[in-house]
Amino acid sequence: MNLKLSFLAFFGFCLIATAQTTVNLSLDPSYANEVYYKFSTNQSYDHIATDWEIAFLRNNNMNFAIRINDGIGLEVFEAANTPVDYATVDVNNIANFTQLYNSDISWFEGAFNTGSASYGFGEYNPANHHVEGTVTFLLKYADGSFKKLFIEDYFGGYTFKYASWDETTSTWSADTTETVSNTSNPNNMFNYYNFTTASEVVAEPASTDWDLKFTKFTTDYAYSGGTMKYVVTGALQHPDLVVAENIEPNGNGDTSNLNYSDEINTIGYDWKTLNASYTYDVEPDLYFYVKYLDGTVYKLNFTDFGGSSTGNIQFNYEDVTSQLSTVAFDAENSFSIYPNPSSDKQINVLVESEDANQTVEIYNLLGKKVYTSQLKNAGFTNQRLNLSQLANGTYIVKYQAGSHSTTQKLILN
Repeated sequence: MNLKLSFLAFFGFCLIATAQTTVNLSLDPSYANEVYYKFSTNQSYDHIATDWEIAFLRNNNMNFAIRINDGIGLEVFEAANTPVDYATVDVNNIANFTQLYNSDISWFEGAFNTGSASYGFGEYNPANHHVEGTVTFLLKYADGSFKKLFIEDYFGGYTFKYASWDETTSTWSADTTETVSNTSNPNNMFNYYNFTTASEVVAEPASTDWDLKFTKFTTDYAYSGGTMKYVVTGALQHPDLVVAENIEPNGNGDTSNLNYSDEINTIGYDWKTLNASYTYDVEPDLYFYVKYLDGTVYKLNFTDFGGSSTGNIQFNYEDVTSQLSTVAFDAENSFSIYPNPSSDKQINVLVESEDANQTVEIYNLLGKKVYTSQLKNAGFTNQRLNLSQLANGTYIVKYQAGSHSTTQKLILN
């Protein structure tokens, strides 16, 4: 990116610096809650962590994921890989079973998807297009009790059976069979089930109402001797978001090469460390950039973590979309607009291009072109546009230089 464009864009950014918002959330003592948070609305939603034990992806009939609630100490093992063995599973053989884990990289790979069958829990039947169960799973609870689970069928929903282990008689209870349909809770990403209460539960807000989930989850924890599976407390991001991590001493740092990731643990847990007093220090120079599909970017910095004694989490965030709006979309062309949002409907367009044929077009969200302007010069240009004829709202700005083009969102208010 050309130095003079970067400098002038930075100057424009300083003129429209946004105020930070401070957020205080609590998972409650012993992390009793899971908390979902949405930046654009500054809203949070609490759900009791123990309300669910298994989660079924429901938003895509052609895909499935089944996750275990590892945050409450619930473990899952593959006990057998043929259906007939379901009847004779023996909890005393647990040392010979394979423990399975949720992915902390993707929401769409749960522990039950990692079983030995082609689809984790079963095999695809081309005759009826169902995935039919072959694997028996053993669930071990934090109190030492057990259940066995067999996912019989997936076809637009999940049919499964399970039973509880009676330690006094060393026998299994009668089976309970349930079906959790993908049509339930149509605004949510997952449906949830509680084996202990034998009931479906709602354990998350609508998918459009959250960006981060603060919870306990299993990760590959690094230590001096290698890595091990370990349950940590932190933040997992929504699958529609990408997040970049950046070190910024005193809140200032280079953001020209942010590396955004769709791995859901990008924020994760290691923005805090346990000190010698067994309280937590947060990393003051560690910032996260959370990017929406529409290009909106929020800058996040944690400021306090209370640990399990309180479950309290504090962070600051601000909308930095306009500050990051300079786009270098090939080797010769860069484009930026400021201020964005614009309250007086006057915006500056900063471009760097050697192409003499440059245009700026503005479209409303219905795709109708509502403004066009020919930029005057090749090279570096800082041109002011008067958009007072446009109504307040959100628009898409398209910049074209010869055969190259890019778009950005613009808000007029």
